[in-house]
Amino acid sequence: MSKYDALGTFLSKQTAVSVPMTFREIERVTGTKLPNSKQYPAWWSNNTWNNVMTKVWLDAGYRTEQVDVAHERLVFRRMGQSDVRESPRAYQPKATSDGHPGWGLLKGTFTIESGWDPAKPMLDEEVLDIDRTADLIDQGLEGSK
Repeated sequence: MSKYDALGTFLSKQTAVSVPMTFREIERVTGTKLPNSKQYPAWWSNNTWNNVMTKVWLDAGYRTEQVDVAHERLVFRRMGQSDVRESPRAYQPKATSDGHPGWGLLKGTFTIESGWDPAKPMLDEEVLDIDRTADLIDQGLEGSK
């Protein structure tokens, strides 16, 4: 049993999707003072290895967001409700036809204007003659010696 279990019980009873709380309200609910590490945003992260209290709010079905350590407040959001990882435009790693989860990562993030030929060189052929340009540069360097 954790000294923060009362927070899990409190969150489990909530019907709202988001539960904004101040650090003092959390202390009132748990009946104990938060540690000094509360001043670091990382302490409020949703990584279970981070601290004991993280597991309590995750087990209650909530995640932290909008953590404002300067004003000592945050929002607990019910998982599955506007969770960034569940957003249709957010990257969701999963195997695709080629087996790599990164395939299609940028899909939908930009469009190619109709009529644009992505295979067409950006510069004219005369300007694109890199060998000729390199020769001219070499000649100029040799001529200045």
